[in-house]
Amino acid sequence: MRTMLLAAACSVVVPVAVLAQPSAPVVTRTDVVYGRVEGSALLANIAYPDGPSLKPAIISVHGGRWRAGNRTDASSIKVAQWAEFGFFAMSIDYRLVGGSPAPAPQLDLLCAIRWLHAHAADYNVDPERIYLIGQSAGGQMVSLIATAGEAGLPRVGGWEKARSDVRAVISVAATYELTTLSWGNLWTPFDSAQGKAFEGAKLEQARRHASPINHVSPTTKPILVIHSDDDKSVPVQQAADFVETLKAAGVPHRYVHFTDKGHMGITDDVIREARAFIAEQEPKRP
Repeated sequence: MRTMLLAAACSVVVPVAVLAQPSAPVVTRTDVVYGRVEGSALLANIAYPDGPSLKPAIISVHGGRWRAGNRTDASSIKVAQWAEFGFFAMSIDYRLVGGSPAPAPQLDLLCAIRWLHAHAADYNVDPERIYLIGQSAGGQMVSLIATAGEAGLPRVGGWEKARSDVRAVISVAATYELTTLSWGNLWTPFDSAQGKAFEGAKLEQARRHASPINHVSPTTKPILVIHSDDDKSVPVQQAADFVETLKAAGVPHRYVHFTDKGHMGITDDVIREARAFIAEQEPKRP
C-alpha cells in the first residue's frame, strides 16, 4: 500500500519511456578506482551502453548506517540493469566510519561526483543529467548533496577542480535529522587538533550540519523521498518533516509514502518510482 504526494512543480507525469534506451552493448567494469585517500583506493562498479549518444548518469550510495554495507548489496542499484535502461550507472563504496570518522563517507561521495564530471566525455555522459540515489545512510548523503552541496567540506580523493553538482536525487528510507535518530550518534567527526572525537556542543553542531533538513532552501535540487510507515530503522516522521520543509521552501519534490514495506532497499517499487521521477526531471525535448 502507498500514498503519493506531489509538489506542484512536478505535477506533470512523464512516461518512463522517454528515457534513452541503450542502442549498443552494455559494458560492465568492476573495481574502478574513482579516488585515492591516504594511499587507499576508493572503488566503484560501473556499467553503460557503449554508444556515441549522450546519456544520463546515476550514482548509487549504499546504506548501512555509514559503518557497513557495500556497492553490490540490496541497498545499491544493479549497475548493469540501469545501463540497460540507458544510463551510465555507478555504484560506489566509501570509507566506513568504523575506520574513518565522519564526514569521510560524504567526502568520498563528493569525490565520486567530481570523478564522473571529470570523465563525462570519456563515457559520453551528459554532465547536466547526473542523478543520485541513496538508501538509508546513503539517502542522508545524497539528500545532503541536494540541500547543502559541498556543505563547506574539503575536497579530497582527487579531481579537485571538477564540478560537484547534480540534477536531482532519489532518497530511500533515509534519515534527515541525525540528532533525533537512535543511530545518528554514529556520525561523530574527529577533532585532529585535539586528537579526539568531537564532544558536547561541537558534536551537536556537526550532526546538525550533516542533517539535510537544516539546509533546505529554494535552491535545493529536486528530490524524490520514498519511505514506509513501518520502517523500524528510521521513523517515517523524519520523512514527513523533511517533506513539509521542502514544501515550505517551494522545492520541486515527490513523496512516495508506503504503509507496509519496512526499511526499504532498492526494490522493484523503488526502481519504478525512481525512473518515473527521473523522466520528469529530464530536459524537455522540442
